[in-house]
Amino acid sequence: MVVGTCLVAGTYGLVRLAYGLFLPDIQASVSMSSAVAGYVSSGASASYCLGALAGLVLAGRPRLLVAGALTTAAAGSLGMALAPGTAVLVPAVVLASAGAGLASPAMVAVVARTLQPERVGAAQARVNSGTGPGLVAAGVLALVLPDWRVGFAVSAVLTAAAGLGVLLLDRPRAGIPPTTPPTGTPPGDRGRPALLVRPVVGAFLLGAASATVWTYGRSHLVSSGASEVGSVIAWIALGVGGTATVLTAGRLGALPPTRAWTLTTVVVAASVAVLAGPGPLPAAVAACAVFGWAFVAATSALIAWTADLAPDRAAEGTAAAFVALVLGQAAGSAVAGAVAEGAGLGAAFLGAAAVTVVAAASGLRSPRAPAEERAEARDAAVPR
Repeated sequence: MVVGTCLVAGTYGLVRLAYGLFLPDIQASVSMSSAVAGYVSSGASASYCLGALAGLVLAGRPRLLVAGALTTAAAGSLGMALAPGTAVLVPAVVLASAGAGLASPAMVAVVARTLQPERVGAAQARVNSGTGPGLVAAGVLALVLPDWRVGFAVSAVLTAAAGLGVLLLDRPRAGIPPTTPPTGTPPGDRGRPALLVRPVVGAFLLGAASATVWTYGRSHLVSSGASEVGSVIAWIALGVGGTATVLTAGRLGALPPTRAWTLTTVVVAASVAVLAGPGPLPAAVAACAVFGWAFVAATSALIAWTADLAPDRAAEGTAAAFVALVLGQAAGSAVAGAVAEGAGLGAAFLGAAAVTVVAAASGLRSPRAPAEERAEARDAAVPR
């Protein structure tokens, strides 16, 4: 599943999130205020959500989803590279982000139907860890390539190649029945959506707060006096931190999901607060690395939290939480841009830190699904 990891790295790290990496360079060559940049990022997040929802509807057609992911990500990235101005750049950014929304459900389905059941969990984790290496790769491209347009052109080629590799190597194992949507609602599941209110609200707030870093992190460092190279190194640290979550997954997974959520989101808040007034570059780089780790770890805790509350609807609950997360990013980008125009990026970062504290509080005293229902769901999930 190396090519699957590369597809996630491309659609997320090299395309969707690279908009924030290259934003200072984009603004230097294309007239775009901080507020407009935030609105563009909001549109990209909404596009991601549409892609994710399409992934749920077309869950039984993973090859179509892979083709859609590589097409939208590559075409959007190439459009950004060739855009003479905002009239082409803005729709290209929005289109490119849909690729990430399509890639995640596509790879979940491809992995599940390709590998033996006992290997699926570990393979899913490896594929989904692609965002961190993708962020690192985007930072390296920013350091070695002469122009942001070349960076997006290279990203388009690499992402398309990864998607084509997935299509070529996709070989469903024999005996896998066609995917069909679940019908009906078990009696014990009535009222379950109410249990998911806390994680969905927490996800939205985390998304809103994190958007400040993903969209304006490098711009803030540059405007605060960091060199071009130094600000890119800080971005690479984001990817390194995200990748490092594989080293702590076991310990965090042993914690109750709500405790893991509260711990990681508090760390997110602390790192964002440090970035609000970046001092020496080493401190900013360290804060970026911590943010990368904490954000990715928080999303893992979010998956475990929704599964704990609704074990027999874990996929649907996770999808709802992640759509809320990205809708929060859409709202957060717009609000942060407006705040930055009026009070500066430092104020936007402080506000984001405060919002993350509220997100952390959503995990306090959260209800759980009845123990017998969790046990029944686990038994039903055992491959037979």
